[in-house]
Amino acid sequence: MPRYLDEAQSHVSTDAKSRRKLLDQRRMEYRRAIESYAERRQLQQQLLDFPELVAANYLAAAQAPVRRSVQPGR
Repeated sequence: MPRYLDEAQSHVSTDAKSRRKLLDQRRMEYRRAIESYAERRQLQQQLLDFPELVAANYLAAAQAPVRRSVQPGR
């Protein structure tokens, strides 16, 4: 009888751990998204200080040849 209880408790413990792990993963994804957004805003703010660089980069990118991925033969 004690073995049955141990197995049931370990199952509950495993479920709780997996639930906690999922919550931690979601929390970290959310945190990374917030950090990424903040970094992009900061970079955008810094780029606004140098509008001539933004224009030069845009022109260089527009004039660059477009690379197409080559699909291997079947």
